Amino acid sequence: MSQISKFELPEKIVYGQDALSKLGETAAELGKKALVVSDRIMEKVGYVARVEKELADKGIACSFYLDANTEPTDLFVDDALKICKDGGCDLVVAIGGGSCIDTAKAVAALATNGGYIGDYMGGKTMAKELPLPLIAIPTTSGTGSEVTNVTIIASTKDDVKMMIKQKAFLPRVAIVDPLLTMTSPKGVTAATGIDALCHAVEAHISRKAQPITSTFALSAISLITSNLKAAYDDGNNREAREKMSLASMEAGTAFSNASVTLVHGMSRPIGALFHVPHGVSNAMLLPAVLEFTRTEALEKLAEIGRLIAPEADLMTDDEWADKAISEIKALCGYLGIPNMKGWGIKKEDLEKYVSKMATDAIASGSPGNTPRVPSHEEVAELYWKCFDYDFSKE
Repeated sequence: MSQISKFELPEKIVYGQDALSKLGETAAELGKKALVVSDRIMEKVGYVARVEKELADKGIACSFYLDANTEPTDLFVDDALKICKDGGCDLVVAIGGGSCIDTAKAVAALATNGGYIGDYMGGKTMAKELPLPLIAIPTTSGTGSEVTNVTIIASTKDDVKMMIKQKAFLPRVAIVDPLLTMTSPKGVTAATGIDALCHAVEAHISRKAQPITSTFALSAISLITSNLKAAYDDGNNREAREKMSLASMEAGTAFSNASVTLVHGMSRPIGALFHVPHGVSNAMLLPAVLEFTRTEALEKLAEIGRLIAPEADLMTDDEWADKAISEIKALCGYLGIPNMKGWGIKKEDLEKYVSKMATDAIASGSPGNTPRVPSHEEVAELYWKCFDYDFSKE
């Protein structure tokens, strides 16, 4: 029997160069007072002021939370939620990377449902009331958070990154303007681009994959592997930036409905304990995890290999799967992705935390979606493999 699957998207997606110009008219359909969630970089480059103007032109007043400057924590959520309530906001607008959008998702849900954000992890508490309408505007091509029903918030109580997945965290509207990504520096372009590739690859090999999600995932993989180097080499390359924005959105759509796998499960503890940005911690793990599950994911990896290296003269699924992994590894190397040691994580610190990291990774649930479901010991072994992983070695 074939599986029965559901597929969710925001109610509206506004996409294309200068799509931000549609913010005011879109917001006017949803509320009268907006909480704008962003960070100081977005303020500095002028994007926050532009959002304020677009909203003001349609008579929408604003309150601001502009301190989502790092990976989001429960404290960010508490502070932003207070501003939202004190300001009488009936709409949330997020502009920035995944940190801004994830913070805004939590605020929008808690504003109408109450409680502590950690209560919603693992479905322990389900949002019963509709969240405040959320308009998500990404400025990076990576997280895909503008189209997902997932928020990732770090708990300051126990150093755990909480992955929280419910429909209440799905934005009402996504506004995807590739021109907003032009300010992303090379490091951010690399990290977020590989993050999007992780989303797409994991969605395709996931045990919860379905034909619709694989259609989006494979399209995203093709776009990323064809355009990420160009966007990295020249941030002003509009064509590459536009295709990466589309790829990021497609990859987000795919994993939001098919779930992620072991890469994301292992990535969150690295971020929580060592403060490694999410995209970088994913990239550190991706090739090694694909090697780990190669046999069980052989056909799907072979499909990826044929897609990203069609000029290669290969015949068997084994060869194509190896090609997929080698191409992804080479891309990470080209983008300067460090291993854990290269990032500055110390061997003695990994020794101290590796058991907890493996426990937290498995507890996230994501490893259970992997074609080869790992044991606690295997996850710990993979962390050690990734500690000094050589991206240049075939």
